[in-house]
Amino acid sequence: MTRNEDQVAGLLLAAGGGRRLGGRPKALLEHRGRPLVEHAVGVLRAAGLSRVHVVLGARADAVRERAELTGCVVVENPEWERGMGSSLRAGLDSLADTGARAVLVSLVDQPGIGAEAVARVLAAYSSEDSLVSAAYDGVRGHPVLFGAAHWAGIAESATGDRGARAYLRAHADSVVLVECGDAAQPYDIDTEADLVHLE
Repeated sequence: MTRNEDQVAGLLLAAGGGRRLGGRPKALLEHRGRPLVEHAVGVLRAAGLSRVHVVLGARADAVRERAELTGCVVVENPEWERGMGSSLRAGLDSLADTGARAVLVSLVDQPGIGAEAVARVLAAYSSEDSLVSAAYDGVRGHPVLFGAAHWAGIAESATGDRGARAYLRAHADSVVLVECGDAAQPYDIDTEADLVHLE
């Protein structure tokens, strides 16, 4: 296990209700014959993250039932309807006493981002002060990595569907961008039309 794997936890945000998908939770969409949340956990593990926390919300019981999440810390966000910010806060809270020095955050609805992009972002971790983001043709995207020194500030600014965006913008000079445009496609599965990306 490298230093990075030991000190960085994976955090998968998978609580969304899929409002624009007719209320189908994204975690339960099928991809390669399994629920999308299971695929996303597999990507984090393949990139070298052995500790994975998964934030569930919409139909959490059904997700637990259908998805193979053994070995993950499953965090239920009762306020998931308030947006991604609440899920990010719930996830950061769940890491408080784990000894993790940084967290790598990924989103369940981006199956075009695989282990290679995640591993690149993970490799850029250096300390609790790290702020790292994948970039696609120079534009900041996911996954993102936050050193523990930033968690309180991120939790404070994470509201609605914004997650860490405001915090990253405020600290843009400190963010290390890792180009992943050659290794991943950062599309989201948000609408019925996006379902063509699932296999």
